[in-house]
Amino acid sequence: MLRQFASAPSKAARMAARVPRATAATSPFLQTASPFRSAAANNFAVRSRQPLSVASSRWYSSESDAAKDGAKTEAADAAKEGEAAGEPLSAADAAALRKDLETKTKEALEWKDKFLRSVADFRNLQERTQREIKSARDFAITGFSKDLVDSVDNLDRALSMVPESALAKAATKGEGEEGNQDLVNLVDGLKMTENVLVQTLKKHGLERFDPNGDKFNPNEHEATFMTPMPDKEHNTVFHTQQKGFRLNGRVLRAAKVGVVNNK
Repeated sequence: MLRQFASAPSKAARMAARVPRATAATSPFLQTASPFRSAAANNFAVRSRQPLSVASSRWYSSESDAAKDGAKTEAADAAKEGEAAGEPLSAADAAALRKDLETKTKEALEWKDKFLRSVADFRNLQERTQREIKSARDFAITGFSKDLVDSVDNLDRALSMVPESALAKAATKGEGEEGNQDLVNLVDGLKMTENVLVQTLKKHGLERFDPNGDKFNPNEHEATFMTPMPDKEHNTVFHTQQKGFRLNGRVLRAAKVGVVNNK
């Protein structure tokens, strides 16, 4: 009997420890000290409830204090802003603010002017660069063209050395005469070669021009001699000594011509 009476409190304590805190907090049998339980079990139940209630009371109290402090701070700030907004500015402060505004406005206008000038300079640079690139592309073969026009002139001189009458005579066969078909074939071959060469040069921007009958233009013509001719208009080209060439609209070589001078 003594052993059973001594073991009863220890069993009750172990059972109370196994019960969860939520159950201990909600169960009415554990919240109050029961006369049917042992003193150790009652003391354990009281100690398990005490920290939860104390912590919750402390948490709520700190939160309410922080809210009160925040509300007081906001009210003080609002009061200060209201006081500052309601106070009128003095004449000196207004003059200083007006001066600062004028200074900032002047600086803004100066920066705007600098920005517009920079944009204009950049656009001019872009246009100038594009023109230079186009000019370099168009006139990259200037040196090659100047050397090539001499070959075209030689073909033109070779064809001009054979008169039309000699070609007609060589092409016809009369009684007791034999035509010179080889000469005709040679002249035709030279003409075809010249035409193909001139067309190829024209594809690359190199053109040949003959100013015979045009008004004398000192930018495109070089007058080698002048002579009076009553049947022709004054200052007119009547003879082409050497044909001229243009490269993409620019005069590569001026034509050498004879000009009428009736004055």
